[in-house]
Amino acid sequence: MHHFYRYRFRLVIILLLAAFITPPVFAGPAHSNADAGKKIFGSNCLGCHQAAANGGAGIAPVLTNPELLRIASDRFLFTTIKHGRSAVGMPAWAWLGDDKIRQVIHYLRTQSTLPSLAAKLNAQSAAKGDAKRGAMLFSSICATCHGVGGRGYEEGHTGAAIGDSDFLRVASDGFMRYVIKHGRSGTAMRGFSGAEAMAALSDREIDDVIVYLRTIPITPQGDAS
Repeated sequence: MHHFYRYRFRLVIILLLAAFITPPVFAGPAHSNADAGKKIFGSNCLGCHQAAANGGAGIAPVLTNPELLRIASDRFLFTTIKHGRSAVGMPAWAWLGDDKIRQVIHYLRTQSTLPSLAAKLNAQSAAKGDAKRGAMLFSSICATCHGVGGRGYEEGHTGAAIGDSDFLRVASDGFMRYVIKHGRSGTAMRGFSGAEAMAALSDREIDDVIVYLRTIPITPQGDAS
């Protein structure tokens, strides 16, 4: 019995020491996943999004943008990569497999150290407003870059296709509120809230625009028509 308790005591000491000296379980895999993701990105995404994921106006969005990475959830990125955005020429990458898609996301996450706001924004209530008023605001302010109906690149404009079904399917109203208010640094998208904004929109007007975008019919996933 004495030997049993002594053995048990030693085991507890060993486990306690291991807890302090063992590196985090996910430290290695996370690093290797990012490295693997960078290679996958280089082999498949570089053509449009460029070597440093900096994209190009009218071609592909900047994926290293700190605001995007701060507000886009893993689900947002995963769904976009897996199913693509057919209307704007981004193919579905489902054939890569879920693990490789997650590795690409790991790599993208290394490009920003800002704390995520995705969960907080996605939990916001749905926009409530006037779609007709939102359509007028969109036409006078947003259509210059995003095109009529928000088709963006598809119609030869420089702005993202925010009226595209594949975008509207994964973007929450909170996500869109943040982008409209704060813009995205390093891109032509400027914020539309506050005294220094391109056009100071009220919260109500921003919701009007979002409600208008929600009136755009969403095609079934994978349907390019």
